[in-house]
Amino acid sequence: MKIKITGIGSYIPEKTISNTDFDKHVFLNEDGSLFHYPNEVVINKFKGITGIENRRYAEDNYTASDLALFASQRAIENAAIDPETLDYIIFAHNFGDVKYGHSQSDMIPSLATRVKHNLGIKNPKCVAYDILFGCPGWIEGVLQANAFIKSGMAKKCLVIGAETLSRVVDPHDRDSMIYSDGAGASIIEASTDNAGMLSYENATFAIDEAGYLFYGKSYNPELDPNTSYIKMHGRKIYEFALSQVPAAMKSCLDQSGIAIDDVKKILIHQANEKMDEAIVHRFYKLYGKTPPKNVMPMSIHDLGNSSVATVPTLFDLLIQGKIEDQEISKGDILLFASVGAGMNVNAFVYRY
Repeated sequence: MKIKITGIGSYIPEKTISNTDFDKHVFLNEDGSLFHYPNEVVINKFKGITGIENRRYAEDNYTASDLALFASQRAIENAAIDPETLDYIIFAHNFGDVKYGHSQSDMIPSLATRVKHNLGIKNPKCVAYDILFGCPGWIEGVLQANAFIKSGMAKKCLVIGAETLSRVVDPHDRDSMIYSDGAGASIIEASTDNAGMLSYENATFAIDEAGYLFYGKSYNPELDPNTSYIKMHGRKIYEFALSQVPAAMKSCLDQSGIAIDDVKKILIHQANEKMDEAIVHRFYKLYGKTPPKNVMPMSIHDLGNSSVATVPTLFDLLIQGKIEDQEISKGDILLFASVGAGMNVNAFVYRY
């Protein structure tokens, strides 16, 4: 038995924040000192590395569970199912609901429960829960749905990835320019044809790597040291990703029995354009090859890094034909992959 994504939906906030919107930010070094060069230089270097020109922030009156609801409604409509028939709602996020202008996370009740409530699902047998797995959370949710369906515990699962990272960034940290908001959702069912998941790989590296992404105080010493923001050791994450993600992708592909030349698209977490390109190049190098043109669709240029939402949103945009010079057809082989806080890595091979 294989599982299949029978419905997909995403919610992309309308509020666009461009790189020039950071012109007046006071960026500081970790020790609180000022940079020795102007913001224009900071922004240009940032764009050159990450590829990000714009990112989307949630509307002020919405939280992560609201964005998730909108994406879920679209996925349910796309799958043409009755939401009362869902057995599980699996919601991947990292910071819960954070209201605009606040920094406190709200996760009680779970965000999955909030989505179930707002969908109006009465069936108590529809079990709703959250997972915290860093940026690879949506993929991990799909892998859990795979296990539930294969074991006979479920027939239909709703897997969501949603985040409002704009609410937990330190405005004095230049890394804050990376993060964005958004949501992606998918309906997972048993496959009734040749399409579906062929293999998967996942891992957690937690001895030396656990603290590469963390919660820490602002770089501005005048701000409350007890208020925390998302922080990262960028160089360590980059080196980790290039070391571990291509190997996980290769292991996953080899398990599937699919040849590297038969992979049509790689849908990788939209974290950083240069890092993603390096991961894919290193992956192909493991087979003694170079990546074919257009194998890696990208949405980061306009949407930024919305963590758990990037991969399902990318898949939704790809299916809708909304990514320039990118398309997929029935029977195409796709490789999904992600890396993030934990440090966690996962991937799956999928026949569309």
